[in-house]
Amino acid sequence: MASDCNKGFADSYMLLNHEDAHLVDLVKLLFSKNVGKRKFVDSHAGGDYEDSFAHRWLIFISIVGQKLLQFVAKPLAFLGNCVERFVNLLLLNGGFFFLILNFLRGKVILPDRKSAKYLSLIGSLDARVQLDAVKRDDCKYYVALSMMAAKAAYENAAFVQATIQDVWKMEFVGCYNCWNEYQGKATTQVLIFLDKYEDRDTYVVAFRGTEPFNADDWCTDIDISWYGIPGVGRMHGGFMKALGLQQNVGWPKDIQRDENLPPLAYYLLRDILRKGLSENEKAKFIVTGHSLGGALAILFGTILFLQDETLLLERLEGIYTFGQPRVGDEAYTRYMKKKLKEHSVIYCRFVYNNDIVPRLPYDDKEMMFKHFGTCLFFNWRYKLKVLEDEPNKNYFSPWCIIPMAVQAILELIRSFIIAYINGPHYREGWFLFAFRTVGLLIPGLPNHGPQDYLNSTLLGSIEKHLKLE
Repeated sequence: MASDCNKGFADSYMLLNHEDAHLVDLVKLLFSKNVGKRKFVDSHAGGDYEDSFAHRWLIFISIVGQKLLQFVAKPLAFLGNCVERFVNLLLLNGGFFFLILNFLRGKVILPDRKSAKYLSLIGSLDARVQLDAVKRDDCKYYVALSMMAAKAAYENAAFVQATIQDVWKMEFVGCYNCWNEYQGKATTQVLIFLDKYEDRDTYVVAFRGTEPFNADDWCTDIDISWYGIPGVGRMHGGFMKALGLQQNVGWPKDIQRDENLPPLAYYLLRDILRKGLSENEKAKFIVTGHSLGGALAILFGTILFLQDETLLLERLEGIYTFGQPRVGDEAYTRYMKKKLKEHSVIYCRFVYNNDIVPRLPYDDKEMMFKHFGTCLFFNWRYKLKVLEDEPNKNYFSPWCIIPMAVQAILELIRSFIIAYINGPHYREGWFLFAFRTVGLLIPGLPNHGPQDYLNSTLLGSIEKHLKLE
């Protein structure tokens, strides 16, 4: 239980434990202003907002959502596995017609989850692995590489290694499953590789985002727990736990770790980078991620600042996130702006059109989450606007329903013609087209996929914006 842990590393906190919540407790939460008396809420925060109905309603939704996700975790994973295998079956056999033909000939190619040819559902939406669309001397190269790495982070180790070594001709360092102490599982995935080119060596760290049928990932996303770190601000508890927050001690600089357990993401990456950078004076590194991976990417930078990792901060060139949710409050944003400027670190936050994820958690008086840094916003035509925050910042606005629905239709039409306009590299498959039809019912959901973010890095005019604020 969260209440059993020492939280002395935080000066304030609000922690939710869905396992301790029962129906009667949840009903009482909605009708009782004293949130702190609920056994599934451990709070030391202060402020009248905690007792408002709107805030209690958000706690209710978070708890109920987590309980439902854990209840359906196994059937959800089974469904995802079935869909993923079927899509791979079609892809490996050249489509439905050739699958039938191969079946009649007794030559059906069966998918192997550990194979370098097996794609995740995210990878099936956009199977591109080539980097040919952008040249190395192009200033957009590392942004495009970051998005490709963020996309690759969803795949199995064999696929990732084959792509990095055989297609990109780079040095594969590792693909890791990392421990979440609060979930008691290895639910955080991250990859790291080294791009060597002439006199420039660059480590690329990419965190995996939310897998569509992974209940643990979704629980991390919707857990609105937070910790207030002295001198930093309030940060999303679910994301910090995924990165490697330790019970009772928070973020100590040095740790004693049971070697039989999987590593903690932050400490594993820190140690790999310490070693690699100390042995190679010309090496630098960038950090990236899509969705949840984007949140972990910017939080990784935050903990480097917090622990004053001098060597790593000197070599950290940039943090590039795609479809990243909000991770902290206004005090946190001030801290990060100051530290990014102080250490000359580029931070670019890419947002595509009506993507719902960057608009969560809410930026309002109840949730208090804020974005910061350069927001590179792309509309459905991949036209760039540089903004303080994305339009319709909290997504649910009645004034935006019709424009979003119209744009979803235009994106469907674009699926048919983009390859003719921009070339075969941008051709969209049947699975992606089917996913785009979901946007007719839930505008903005297909916008979170990796294909539009990769297209934005390649087709958008971002060159002059890839610099410090």
